Amino acid sequence: MMKYLLSTLMLLFIFGELRAQQSNPINVATYNLRYDNPNDGMNAWPYRKQQVEDLIRYHSFDIFGTEEGLIGMLNDLSEMKEYARTGGGRDDGKQAGEHSAIFYRIDRFQLLKYGDFWLSETPDKPSYGWDATGNRRICSWGKFKDKTDGKEFYFFCVHFDNQGVIARHESSKLMVKKIKEIVNDGSPIFCVGDFNSTPETEQIQVISSFLQDSRKITQMLPYGPVGTFEGFDYANAPLKDRIDYIFVSNKITVLKYAVLTDSYDHRYPSDHLPVVAKVIIQ
Repeated sequence: MMKYLLSTLMLLFIFGELRAQQSNPINVATYNLRYDNPNDGMNAWPYRKQQVEDLIRYHSFDIFGTEEGLIGMLNDLSEMKEYARTGGGRDDGKQAGEHSAIFYRIDRFQLLKYGDFWLSETPDKPSYGWDATGNRRICSWGKFKDKTDGKEFYFFCVHFDNQGVIARHESSKLMVKKIKEIVNDGSPIFCVGDFNSTPETEQIQVISSFLQDSRKITQMLPYGPVGTFEGFDYANAPLKDRIDYIFVSNKITVLKYAVLTDSYDHRYPSDHLPVVAKVIIQ
């Protein structure tokens, strides 16, 4: 009788722990917004910014990284008062140029620390890296506290160069080095962004040797297409190449992973599809 009672109590404890762990899932996402380019015609930012906001709200993103956002675009998204943001512009560390900004729900998370570094040989100041002569590239990060359970984690958002082959290779090594320097307390880690690289490339393998690809470890089968870039081509984009990622440390369980294909009037809200994962911090 006593053995049966102890077994029952143990099972109740285990189930209780599982329920507690699953009571605070986080919807994490990354979304390349496509910079505000008037030459995009009806796909220019003013014609689609509302659809971007609607998508974010409908899918209840809790914390998400953005790429290519100019300050005016980020100010538009900040009209969603339930979110705050962090991250400087790549050209001056303040507001100039594209951002890799992080948005987070203010009722859910508290920003404890934040910073930026550049993908270059001189990461502490605005600079071009290696053979990336066209644009500076920046990574923004923050340390957050979940108000619901007190758990703390780090979130990195980055956009790799689209032209410099050496820059992409070296950027992955720098990312691992900088994350290890910044995260010195054993906290869980998210690293999201547009890596302009498919999974078999050297740079993604470097990141994957340190963090886990959420698509590969999701408990539910991945939802949506493999590819994440459609170039505003609603009818013919093959959606085979994956260049946008959510990487996580081994203290994070990925319940679900999806590439969202939401559209309106036969158009996409951006030239990239958002990637979202429902996760639990252990």
